[in-house]
Amino acid sequence: MLPADSIDNSQSTIDNCIVPEITASAIWTDKDRFIGTSASGHAIVIDAGAEKTANSPMELVLIGLCSCTAIDVVSILRKKREPFTRLEVDADTERAAEPPRVYKKIKLVYRVAGQVNRKSVEDAVRLSMEKYCSVEAMLKKTAEISFEIVME
Repeated sequence: MLPADSIDNSQSTIDNCIVPEITASAIWTDKDRFIGTSASGHAIVIDAGAEKTANSPMELVLIGLCSCTAIDVVSILRKKREPFTRLEVDADTERAAEPPRVYKKIKLVYRVAGQVNRKSVEDAVRLSMEKYCSVEAMLKKTAEISFEIVME
């Protein structure tokens, strides 16, 4: 843990790197719905009720995982100049039966189209999972995360 005097309101220092802090809030609107906002200024509706008028918090965590790793894979494939035309990341999960109902297993399926070298995709996914994806790094503390690559 960092000493309190080493942190200011806009950023923190971790391992000699400047890391911008992220802030967020959730404001109740009605029933089981909330408006979630972050420092970026964007807002989303969250619905934890039976009506399902928006994503639930746990769905948003999963969407965060899929998009985090997809961003990494796209970035790596672009750097390798791989001519992919499509990337989709789907997630199938198992959750704990009792509260807190954390994810226990997550299987990610990467669907990649284009004239892409399979080894390049495998390397990109592995780098995302082992080094870059912050969401995966947090979730793997409670969930077994596996993946499959489907070349289309």
